[in-house]
Amino acid sequence: MSARFTYSAWDGTQTGFEFDADGAFDELTDELLYHGDVDAALRRMMQDGMTDRDGNQLQGLRELLEKLRAEREERLANSDLGGVYDEINDELNDILDEERHAIDNALRDAQNSGDERRAENAEAAAQDRNMRLDLMPDDLAGKVRELDSYNFESAEAKQRFEQLMEKLKEQLMQQMVDQMSGAMQNMSPEDMARVKDMMAALNEMLEKHQRGEDPGFDEFMQEFGDFFPENPENVEELLEQMAQRMAAMQAMMNSMTPEQRAQLQDLSDQLMGDMDLQWQMQQLSGNLQQMFPQMQWERSYDFEGQDPMGFSQAMQAMQDLGDIDQLENLLRNASSPSALAEADMDKVRNLMGDDAAKSLERLAELTKQLEAAGLVEQKEGRLELTPKGLRKIGANALRELFSNLSKEMAGQHQLNEQGMGHERTYDSKEYEYGDPFQLDLNRTIRNAIRRQAGEGSTSMPVRLSPDDFEIERMEHLTRSSTVLMLDLSLSMPMRDNFLPAKKVAMALHHLISTQFPRDYLGIVGFSETARILTAEQLPEVSWDFVYGTNMHHGFTLARQLLARESGNKQIIMITDGEPTAHITPDGYPFFNYPPARETVEATLREVVRCTKSQIRINTFGLGADGSLRAFIERMTQMNGGRAFFTTPENLGDYVLVDFLDGKRQQARAGRRSA
Repeated sequence: MSARFTYSAWDGTQTGFEFDADGAFDELTDELLYHGDVDAALRRMMQDGMTDRDGNQLQGLRELLEKLRAEREERLANSDLGGVYDEINDELNDILDEERHAIDNALRDAQNSGDERRAENAEAAAQDRNMRLDLMPDDLAGKVRELDSYNFESAEAKQRFEQLMEKLKEQLMQQMVDQMSGAMQNMSPEDMARVKDMMAALNEMLEKHQRGEDPGFDEFMQEFGDFFPENPENVEELLEQMAQRMAAMQAMMNSMTPEQRAQLQDLSDQLMGDMDLQWQMQQLSGNLQQMFPQMQWERSYDFEGQDPMGFSQAMQAMQDLGDIDQLENLLRNASSPSALAEADMDKVRNLMGDDAAKSLERLAELTKQLEAAGLVEQKEGRLELTPKGLRKIGANALRELFSNLSKEMAGQHQLNEQGMGHERTYDSKEYEYGDPFQLDLNRTIRNAIRRQAGEGSTSMPVRLSPDDFEIERMEHLTRSSTVLMLDLSLSMPMRDNFLPAKKVAMALHHLISTQFPRDYLGIVGFSETARILTAEQLPEVSWDFVYGTNMHHGFTLARQLLARESGNKQIIMITDGEPTAHITPDGYPFFNYPPARETVEATLREVVRCTKSQIRINTFGLGADGSLRAFIERMTQMNGGRAFFTTPENLGDYVLVDFLDGKRQQARAGRRSA
């Protein structure tokens, strides 16, 4: 039973096409034609993004960088780094209030007891405690220092203070550990001891690494690998991960005011007390700063918001801001799509969302997709088009130009190529009654030998049968030999004429090579001087940074190319300027603007030579003003060719329609002569 299919209009819910190499290459066509450089075209696409065949927009680096900047500004505008210890400071103030309340209650109880001596002692104690509380420093470190030696009236307040100090110690220790590892949370005393052991082993491993000795990485990870859930594969990767965390902590310190930094340092000195651990941390930080100066250890952030952050929030914010900086640096300095593969896509997804991560993943895979599709290849450190890529550029250019033509202008071009005429196709067919009896002897004899061998006969001589006959195919004499003269002078890009002209050249080459393979197409680029170009060179051809429009030299080279060819001969010249340069009898280029008389005369003499060689010159003048128009009309009158005065927007229409019309006329002439 055959499969059945149903169709409906796309409404946005169906799965569309995925962005693939062909779609990317279609987007690249104009960039490749304009710049003539695959790497430059890919960099431009990376910056601007692209649209797949479903109309889905793939974000470019410019848009992604703007999102990163907006993400950074939002974080800085909403948060206040001054609130790192606000929560603890508020709890300390609450403990102080509880202590004052307990002092008041104790004094009241003593006064109500009727014991005068007790009341006097309670009043003296209350005055002393209240005075110490009144003189309590405003900063967190100062409060902690004073309360640590304070004689509490309230047992509950004392217990709360001790619990708070333990919590603060854990946070400070966690801060140290967080600079190295994201694995340890709610550390026990045993964990603290392991941290010191790990730090000592880490610094020892680092010293060995710097001396060029075996650092013992595997042994270190076997004992302390649980501190590092990222599972680094070598010591360099481990140290880089630690450097990123420590740089984030340093950025937080740099972002604080001098008073906040001093308070944090004072608090750490009071509560930690483990000088060996602090020394190990300082040693590690100094070594990592030397090894990874690119981590921007001096960076800081200006938080301007009103929402205070807790310590853990501040550390996370610093890590996120560091990730933003690192990703921004990667995107800004990426010179090719493959460089984007270094981005941590999980971080991209966390910072900018799934769409941004998906866009970046696709951009990173772009070069590999184009290489896998056989459209580009690496040669001597740079990307170049393959023959397949070259054909596809021509096909894209031709398709675009034909899509702009109405059916009345272009129509369907069909040509009956086979028949009696003047030129062989170097192909053959079985003889049929009525065919001209022009035997292909090689194929005919081979057929006879193959037939006799199949019949079991090996006798000589070979005996021919009518079934063995093969005749040579003939084609009508409709071959064209064309040279495209492409203006490469500086005025072409300045007037936005270069891309349309080059696109026409690529389209014409593809049209001739695929639809009229026996036709000849030569290419000559001209500016101050002219040069012959191959089809392989055409995609990379760019304009020349020189002044001069040397039609004289261009016509000379075109005539020499056509002298070796047969069929109807023509030159198609695309230009936007008058002849302002020619080759002197001594072989040197001469330039002058406005056009010198000797330049015009040298150019017209070459036109006469082309005319005598039966070469027609069809000229397409872009934005032709009075003087250029007058010169083209004079040249056309001498040669008998045609002149088209057009614009960049419809240049392709004129060139393709004129070429195809010429082929149709040749076909009709060929059939009449047959």
